[in-house]
Parts: sequence; C-alpha cells; structure tokens
Amino acid sequence: MQEDIDLILEMAEQSMAGTIDHLKNELTKVRSGKASPNLLSGILVDYYGSPTPLAQVANVKIADARTLLIEPWEKTVLGAIEKAIFAANMGITPQNDGQIIRLNLPPLTEDRRKDLAKQAGAMGENAKVSIRSGRREAIEAIKKEVKNGYSEDSGKRSEGNVEDLMKQFYSKIEGLVKAKEEDILKV
Repeated sequence: MQEDIDLILEMAEQSMAGTIDHLKNELTKVRSGKASPNLLSGILVDYYGSPTPLAQVANVKIADARTLLIEPWEKTVLGAIEKAIFAANMGITPQNDGQIIRLNLPPLTEDRRKDLAKQAGAMGENAKVSIRSGRREAIEAIKKEVKNGYSEDSGKRSEGNVEDLMKQFYSKIEGLVKAKEEDILKV
C-alpha cells in the first residue's frame, strides 16, 4: 500500500515539474524587447513537403539587440522560411536579401509591453490550472487507496503532502511569471 502512495506522490511531482518546464519554454517565446532565437522556436517551415522546425533548416543568430539573422543551410529554403515567419503572425517583417533573412524587432510600446505582461500572467494561470489538476488526480488516487484498505490517517497525511507539493510549485510559477513580467516591462 505505501509503495502505491509513494508512486502516486512521485507521479504527481513529475507531472507538476513537467508543467514548470512547459511554462519556462512558453515564457521564452514571449518577446521582451530583446532579440532571442527562442522567439522563432515554434515556427515550422515547409521543407520538401513536411513541416520542419526552423532550427533544423537554418542557423539563427543574434546580430544585435534588436536583430536576428536566419541563415538557411540551403538557399532554396529562403522563401519557405519567409512564408513561415509571415504565417506565424509575429508582427515582424522578414527582410530577404537572397542569402540570409534579417528580422528587425521593433521597440515595444508601453501598451504592447503591458499586453505581453498580461500574456505571461495568463500562461502562469494556465500552469496553475494544470498543477491543480495534478493535485486533484493525486488526491483521488489516494482516496481510492484509502477505500482499498490504506489507513485514513496516512491517507490524510499523504493528501497534505500533495497540498504542500502544489504550494511549492505555485511559488515557482509565481517567481517565473514575475521575473518575465519585470523583464518585459523594463524599458
């Protein structure tokens, strides 16, 4: 019985840690006014008929604080990369010179910064919903074990452990979102 409870707690922790990893990944895609190759991480390029991540068909470099350079390994892919950037609807116009593509990131306005900070906050709330879902599943599994003969006191203690785990991951989420919001709002 105790092994089952330990497994439930371990699975809940892994699920919550996965949520944190996902949140970190999503927050790197939110613009903060500085050029970062992570801005392009979700873009898929039509490469010989199959959607391929941009990083697998081109080298993405930072030229300066507001400029990204995309250097494809095959010059024939330039048009497909340009189309994929337009399709991503990032609000950035690619400049194709036949060899490389330049992305000049415009400076963020105050309103845009506030919108991006709200977007980061919404991502944090979605992560919290996922954490609560993991908590609910773990508590239901613990209650099922109690019905199958596990002691009620130990079950309550295990439920308390799940609650503590949730609070610990909540604080991580709040820290990540707060840091990203500060980064976005910093001029």
